[in-house]
Amino acid sequence: MTQLSATPRTALRRHRERGRTERDDLYAVLDAGLICHLGVIADGVPRVLPTGYGRVDDTLYLHGSSANATFVAAAGQPVCVTVTHLDGLVCARAVFSHSMNYRSAMIYGVAQLVTGQAMRVEALRVITEHLTPGQWSYARQPSAKELAATSVLELPLTEASVKIRDGGPADEPEDYALDVWAGVVPVTVSFGEPEPDTALRPGISAPPHLRRP
Repeated sequence: MTQLSATPRTALRRHRERGRTERDDLYAVLDAGLICHLGVIADGVPRVLPTGYGRVDDTLYLHGSSANATFVAAAGQPVCVTVTHLDGLVCARAVFSHSMNYRSAMIYGVAQLVTGQAMRVEALRVITEHLTPGQWSYARQPSAKELAATSVLELPLTEASVKIRDGGPADEPEDYALDVWAGVVPVTVSFGEPEPDTALRPGISAPPHLRRP
């Protein structure tokens, strides 16, 4: 399956021209992100939780504390997960025409708790490697106590939508005569030089895999 399946929930109602239907577009948005927002109704109250995630093929893994009642309550429930990248602030000649360049993905589905220990460890490896590639094999592996304190949810990428806006402003024809600057202010995410822990023993340097370009 190379295309996203359209459903009533994933159908775009505004700016349909910004929609993307290729599954590879969904993968690109997810793989470029570091944090997602998990929306769930727990105890009758809508809640949104930010958390780290990782992807393997058409499965998204999310992790949270086993003590987080909202996260645990998401298991077996319909949820919505979103990932958004802000790529630029679009400044137009008129305030009404201002916009943002972005890439976003929205996934609907029923989240399931990952219960088998081997699968939970693998899911945590996937999440760790997505956030900090190379760190899983470099750092100490989770203990049984740490695994018990961590919950992992899995969500199939069966029902999803992708929306992307790029390019410059779209002003009204009469506004092009205004002496007002218009264009895009790019927004990027960059990684700085690793900062050592104050309790780090002398002689231990940051590993090369943490020095991202």
